[in-house]
This record gives sequence, C-alpha cells and structure tokens, in this order.
Amino acid sequence: MSVAQLLDGTAVARRSFAETAERAADFAAAQGRSVCLATVLIGDDPASQTYVRMKQRRAAQLGLESRRVRLSAETTTDEAVAAVRALSEDDTVDGILVQHPAPAQVDELAVFEAIAPKKDVDGVTMHSFAAMGLSANGFHSCTPEGIVRLLDAYDVPTAGRRVCVVGRSAILGKPVGLLLLARDATVTFCHSHTTDLAAQVSEADIVVAAVGRPELVRGEWIKPDAVVVDAGYNPGNVGDVEFSRAAARASYITPVPGGVGPMTIAVLMEQTVTAAENRVR
Repeated sequence: MSVAQLLDGTAVARRSFAETAERAADFAAAQGRSVCLATVLIGDDPASQTYVRMKQRRAAQLGLESRRVRLSAETTTDEAVAAVRALSEDDTVDGILVQHPAPAQVDELAVFEAIAPKKDVDGVTMHSFAAMGLSANGFHSCTPEGIVRLLDAYDVPTAGRRVCVVGRSAILGKPVGLLLLARDATVTFCHSHTTDLAAQVSEADIVVAAVGRPELVRGEWIKPDAVVVDAGYNPGNVGDVEFSRAAARASYITPVPGGVGPMTIAVLMEQTVTAAENRVR
C-alpha cells in the first residue's frame, strides 16, 4: 500500500521567508526604517499568546519591526476598535494583525473593520473578503492563501477538480473556497448541518478540513489518490483528519504540524512587506 507524499509547508515557507527577508532589507535601506507589523491581542487566551509570540519571533528573524498591543480580557468593543483605528492612522505601522478569537463580549467583526484595508495583511476585513470573491486587488486571508500556494508548490491542479471544504468560517473555510473557485475548481462547502459528510468527502479530489474538531474526517472517507489539506490544529498535535488512514489512501497530505501553519505565517510576513511597499509607491 502506498503512502501519500507530504505537502511540506515548512520547506515551502522557508523559501518564502528568504525572499521576504530580502525585500524587507531593501525597504529598510531605501526608507530608513523597518517594515512594521502591529499585532493586537485581546485577552489572555494561552493559544493566542503562543501564536502572537510565534509571529513576532518570525517577524524579528526577517528584519521586520513587531509592535505588540495587549488589551485586557475585559476590553469592550469600543476600546478595541479605538486601539485598532489608532494603528490604522499611524504612519509608522504598515500592517495590522488582530489575533482571533476575541473574548465573547467583543464584536470581532467591528474590530476587524477598524483595520484600514491597505494595512489588512491578515485579510480579515469585508474589503479583503470582497477582493477574494471578485478576484480583485487586495490582501488574502493568510491561511487560505497559504493553502493555495502550498498546492501550487507541489503542482497540484485545481481546475476542473472537485473540492470539498469542511468548515465555513469567515477566516478560513469560506475564503479558501472562494480562492479555489477562482481557479476553476468545483467547490462544495460542508458544515454542521451537512447530511452524510462521508459521502461528500468521498467524492472530492481535494479535501480541505478546516473545522477544528480532532479527526472528524475519517481516513476511509478519502477518495483514492485525493489530495488532503488539514488546516485543523487541536491539542496533542492532532488535525481535523485521521492522518494515518488518510495518508494510506491520498496522493498528497499535509502533516500537522508542519503543513498549513508555516504557510500562514509566510503569507502574513510577505503581505506585510507588500503593504509597506505599496504605501511608499
């Protein structure tokens, strides 16, 4: 029995990081300042703190300035919006990342909308969502864009392929479907009200699991030689797909970790440098 080839996001991201670091250095030399990414963390969720530290560490490695804004768990929507709006108006900030999720009392969409579109390097505003849907200029949601670039890196064709996206979040499931639709894939979205999820998955040439439930997608559901992209990350380094059994059927599969995650950060860093370059043109 053959085993699927890994879609190695770590290796692909490494090449992107090298290019981004070079562009960041060129920008700093020309402008007399470093590219600046501002991260906004609301509350004290441990996973969110870890993700922000990872992004800050990578920014520093690539020569970007990382500015951290920490807001308490009791922060109101108005307070968070004001903090983000101030960053949008700050000429020394090139990109803004608001770490998801926010505490329950915060209207996350309102906070996202306080990000100026030209600084929305995480692709979370309605402007960016429309740009993805209309194939117009704008920043893309980082994880969906990272998935598309990972497929490209391994020459995985999408035109005419049947894609099953398991999950419909506004920051992952929906936008990855839009990006693949723009590449002429036939996209089916599955969610908590989908009847017979197994049947939907089993017909797909490409499966994107993005629901946040450990091993929800069973290995036996995978169509032989399908491509499996697991965008889930659950405690214990477990994805949304039953990895070992899926790998025995698929042609390509992402590891967890080391698949989608590094690509997300690579896109974030690249789009931040692009935002800085766009602002001085």
